[in-house]
Amino acid sequence: MKPLPDALQKLVGESVDAIDTPALVIDLDAMERNLTRMADFAKKHNVRLRPHAKMHKSAALAQLQVQAGAVGVCVQKISEAEILAKLGVLNIYVSNEIVSLSKLERAALLASGLAERGGKLSMAVDSLEGIDGLAAALEDALAACVDVYVEIDVGQGRCGVTTPTAALTLAQHVHQHDVLRFAGLQAYHGKAQHLRSAAARRDAIERAVEQVVRVREVIEAAGIPVDLVTGAGTGSMVHEAASGVYGELQAGSYLFMDADYAANERDPAQPAFEHALFVKAQVMSKSADHVVCDAGHKSHAIDSGLPKVHVLAGGDAVAQTFGALEFASGGDEHGILRGARLPPLGEAIWLIPGHCDPTVNLHDYLIGVRGGLAKGVVERIIRVDTRGALT
Repeated sequence: MKPLPDALQKLVGESVDAIDTPALVIDLDAMERNLTRMADFAKKHNVRLRPHAKMHKSAALAQLQVQAGAVGVCVQKISEAEILAKLGVLNIYVSNEIVSLSKLERAALLASGLAERGGKLSMAVDSLEGIDGLAAALEDALAACVDVYVEIDVGQGRCGVTTPTAALTLAQHVHQHDVLRFAGLQAYHGKAQHLRSAAARRDAIERAVEQVVRVREVIEAAGIPVDLVTGAGTGSMVHEAASGVYGELQAGSYLFMDADYAANERDPAQPAFEHALFVKAQVMSKSADHVVCDAGHKSHAIDSGLPKVHVLAGGDAVAQTFGALEFASGGDEHGILRGARLPPLGEAIWLIPGHCDPTVNLHDYLIGVRGGLAKGVVERIIRVDTRGALT
């Protein structure tokens, strides 16, 4: 592992004012409260927690989640799993389909390596070809048995089979391979996460649960136990957890939150997660009716909308002196801010990204601050270990 750049190493112990811009910053106090609230929620509902590490892309944060009670993490790519395993994360579920021979060979090697260290690799499938390819790769590598989850499409309209008969066929096919164990069903409804009303999310997950139950009944009627149903995200997890059907939650964004999730009507049963991920920017130009900050699209993702300007707790400078500011696109390197009163040149601006996952993927490091964004101190630098891990 390469040492941290000198400029980052020297930041530790310094005031937040010393953080150059644009930079991706974690409010460690808020993040840890989110971590605790999620762990308590899972324990209360007697469900396992397997958060998505594709969100933070950090082995250090994955280990924090495991220490707080998570059984392991999810990823979407073999390359993500390889990097996290190398850095000590030992229970990894690739909750995505893989069919290419080269990737399946890598998965087999990874399964062996994790097993030797007391870990476990699990994978999702939705095709006979994927099952056969994985089994062949494991057999060729003399690898350890891999847990397999058959993915069903419960509303996402993406991967997964759509009928109980198709799911049964896949479960039966898994049973034909000694190197595979049918572990249950993958049933993630991504679209439900971002339905704005709590009632709409509840209704969507009720339909998903009904579908899962039908699939489970058909598979179990054929003599194959369905040990676990895994899925759920930060937006809908209260309903999967309360269903009595889902046994594992894959929520990931709860750790940082973002502007898109904050736009959802909160269900009363959901923990009150806080914003913990911010882009620190600085005013670099001023005109009569707007100012420009140095954080454009290269520092924050825009697939879920533009960032929101964060009002610091306690009514700090941007909140009190300048009032509400609205962020508008200024291109790759610039953000345009408008409001009744505009901040001066050099003023720090804190942005809440629209979508945390792809925003993190734009940065090499996360700067962890203790004591708040207004007067806090840099406590640690966290690597974005799986940045750009796309294969």
